[in-house]
Amino acid sequence: MLDHDVAALIMDLQAVGLRIETTLATTRTGGAGPSDSGMLWIDGVPVTVPPSATSPYRLLADDDGQGIYRDGVKLASVSGTSRPRFYDLTTADGIPYHQIALLHLDSLASTVVQACNYWGTSDQCGFCGIGLSLASGRTIAKKTPEMLAEVAVAAKELDGAVDATLTTGSSVAPDRGALYVARCGQAVKEAAGLPVEVQFEPPRDPTVLEQVHAMGIDAIGVHVESFDPEVLRRVAPGKFRTGIETYFRTWERAVELFGEGRVSTYVILGMGEDPDLTVQMCKRAVDIGVYPFVVPFRPVAGSLMEDVPAPPRSYTEPIYREVAAYLAQRGLGADTAVAGCARCQACSSLNLVQQAGSRPPCGPAGTPSTPLLQIGKRPA
Repeated sequence: MLDHDVAALIMDLQAVGLRIETTLATTRTGGAGPSDSGMLWIDGVPVTVPPSATSPYRLLADDDGQGIYRDGVKLASVSGTSRPRFYDLTTADGIPYHQIALLHLDSLASTVVQACNYWGTSDQCGFCGIGLSLASGRTIAKKTPEMLAEVAVAAKELDGAVDATLTTGSSVAPDRGALYVARCGQAVKEAAGLPVEVQFEPPRDPTVLEQVHAMGIDAIGVHVESFDPEVLRRVAPGKFRTGIETYFRTWERAVELFGEGRVSTYVILGMGEDPDLTVQMCKRAVDIGVYPFVVPFRPVAGSLMEDVPAPPRSYTEPIYREVAAYLAQRGLGADTAVAGCARCQACSSLNLVQQAGSRPPCGPAGTPSTPLLQIGKRPA
């Protein structure tokens, strides 16, 4: 870093965004999960950052390639912002590879069924944009295992993908869509040899987890989104009715099958949740071997919560610190994950804070700490 602590910078960027004033071909809008972001490597650390026309931080071209600047001072070097090469390929029947899967830094990612039974109903999750990318033509409604296997091979060979993260919209079927996304993951793993995480809601059929595990899937994400029941009632009514305790029961069985650190859940900050309850429940999840992937809320244009701002760093950092300290105490971290969001870490500063250890809170111009854990492939 150049006169700026990397964890502090990334927390700031994920709160206030980044003014894009040069080429950034690795962006994503709409879709499930944290979207409407630029994807880049900041001093070798993978990061997703929301673009912002008013941010004090600017992405500029310079003699070294690209850098992040504030008030005319370069704070960090940036790499990995060029368009992935496999995006220019198409299937035999003419479907562009980038409509099947995207490269999120070094992780191949796809929503295998771009539909959700909550979408367009009173149960629609306020933070989600799963139907937006389909409506815009940026993706296709259903990806087959064969399509995904073909794209995964190209993404690995041409662009260095190191794992695959596959998700799906919620289904009314007893498996909630888990078996189809797992079949897609199995095809990717067999064709490309990539570790695979699949993500789905808690199945109603208790044997589904065993079936997913038997397909050779490496890790799963079962995302509660918030540990505050009042927040779930307001922003994710379908998940509220599923119930937080159902998530815990699902996680407990999943950890028995997949192992500690290979089961994760999204925990979104900045939706009006009780921070003390959030930390308490994150610790409970860690106690059973689940990785709580704590991320700041990111408004998605066109979603029900598009006008809700991202939370400030002053709110997220204390939560990061408490959860990170507990993860370290219990021996869980990004290095125990093999695939998926917990392995990549680009949408959160949780791993950066955990790697920084017991240092005092990061200031706006902190000093560099010991080298951060290097996860996955780093562009030259």
